[in-house]
Amino acid sequence: MTRGGQPKTRAEGPERRCIATGAVQPAHGLIRFVVGPDGTIVPDLLGKLPGRGIWVSAERAALEKAVAKGLFARAARRSVTVPEDLLAKVEAGLADRVIELISLARKAGAAVAGFEKVKDWLAKDQAEVLIQASDGSQRGKSKLRPPRGKDRFIGCLTARELGLAFGRENVIHGALAGGGLTTRVVEEAAKLTGLRENDGGNDAGKVRRRDER
Repeated sequence: MTRGGQPKTRAEGPERRCIATGAVQPAHGLIRFVVGPDGTIVPDLLGKLPGRGIWVSAERAALEKAVAKGLFARAARRSVTVPEDLLAKVEAGLADRVIELISLARKAGAAVAGFEKVKDWLAKDQAEVLIQASDGSQRGKSKLRPPRGKDRFIGCLTARELGLAFGRENVIHGALAGGGLTTRVVEEAAKLTGLRENDGGNDAGKVRRRDER
C-alpha cells in the first residue's frame, strides 16, 4: 500500500483461467489445487505443491460449481477424488493464512489492535487498512472509518480469529500500516471474503463510499 491513497501495486505475474467461470485473472487472485499422489484434490494455498495447477476463483459459488459438475476431473483429465469437506478445508486454510500474516505484521510493528490505538493510527494517517471482526457490534464498528481508497477494509475474521492474530482472547478493531505484508494480508483476506461471502461490514465506510459517488 502507498501513502498517496492508492494500494501498492505489484507485478501482476502470470494469469490463470478459472475452471468454473472461465475468467482469466492474475494467479494471486485465484485458489490453486493439485492432484495428490492418491488422486485426491488438494488445495495449494501457498502455491508451492508440485504438479499441474488447477485454478478456481476465490468465490464460494465457483468452488461449489467446480465440485458439483466434476470440473476438477475434467481439468485434470483423469479420475480424481474430491473431499466432501473441500470447501471447509479451503476456508479454514485461508483463515489460518490471514491470521498468520496479521500476526507477522504485529510482530514487525506494522499492526495494532484495540479501539483507541486504531483510532490514533487512523487519525495520524498511519493506518493503511482497517480490520474489524465480522461478529463485532455494528454500532461500535461504525465509529471508525477505513482509510480512503480501494481495499482498505478487512472484515472477514471473527473476534476470536482476530484475537489469535494479536495474541488475545478476542479483538474487534485492528489496523495495518503499509508494506509488503499488508499487501499479502489484503490479497489473502479477499479470498477468504469470497469464500465466506461476508466482508464484516462497516457502516461508516459504506456511508462515505456513497457520499463519494
